[in-house]
Amino acid sequence: MSANPSTILVVEDDDIVRMLIVDVLEELEFTVLEAEDGNTALEILADSSTLIDLMMTDHGLPGMDGRELAERARDLRPALPVLFASGYAETIEVPADMHVIGKPFSIDQLRDKVIGILQRTR
Repeated sequence: MSANPSTILVVEDDDIVRMLIVDVLEELEFTVLEAEDGNTALEILADSSTLIDLMMTDHGLPGMDGRELAERARDLRPALPVLFASGYAETIEVPADMHVIGKPFSIDQLRDKVIGILQRTR
């Protein structure tokens, strides 16, 4: 990638799934921040000194679901790109300016989706 990697906030309540996503993104040389729920993600997003280029969130988070998290995240950071991950990607509705990837996904699919989003938002 580049000498100045993009920072991705990964929000996933399943520890194993979150760990795997983080490992893949770090291998691709992204800087990765982690949150296990929406409230933790919002705390990270509220810190304006932390640059975040993309938020990848599970759509089916318990409590505050991914859709509500995305709306609240956009209140804090209006231009924040959002990528939903869902086992029901073909049935969920996401706003036109947000993205979705179906679970399970391959490393190549994740890489291509993330890089494509980041390239479009630069």
